[in-house]
Amino acid sequence: ELNKMAGALLATVFVLMSVRLASDAIFHTELPEKPGYVIEAAEASGGEEAAGGEVAAVEPIAPLLASADAAAGETVFKKCASCHTVDNGGANKVGPNLYGIVGRGMGAHEGFNYSAALKEFGAGKSWDYEALSQFLQKPKAYIKGTAMGFAGVAKPDERANLIAYLRNQAATPVPLP
Repeated sequence: ELNKMAGALLATVFVLMSVRLASDAIFHTELPEKPGYVIEAAEASGGEEAAGGEVAAVEPIAPLLASADAAAGETVFKKCASCHTVDNGGANKVGPNLYGIVGRGMGAHEGFNYSAALKEFGAGKSWDYEALSQFLQKPKAYIKGTAMGFAGVAKPDERANLIAYLRNQAATPVPLP
């Protein structure tokens, strides 16, 4: 009996090795000399942050707002629509309603429970154009510990369009800088 089990085990190992060798021969692939594409990931460096935990603005948003397209910003807002609404008196979702966000106090929308980090950071501050731009660029870098899990809008022109759209979502839009 022991010889039969040992023979079965050896036969199984022989068959598996043979199948592996045959499949390697049939499906052999060589790595290309040069990769077809390179995936680049931006790494955070100490140079991104200014004093006070704020992200250094790549460029001021004010000049871009002059030529911003609110209609294009509505398209960009679709990235935000799963968590936010912009209707007057609209309901809070995962994030607060953004109607009248430009000029509103940070963490001041009634009925929404903001993260402790945003409450602390935003005490006495309001969402002006530059603050919105920096926050939308990289929320977690601008306000350390924020609960907002959005990666951000990297392109300045898209941010300007989005801010122009959000500006129009108010009873009386805040004047452009």
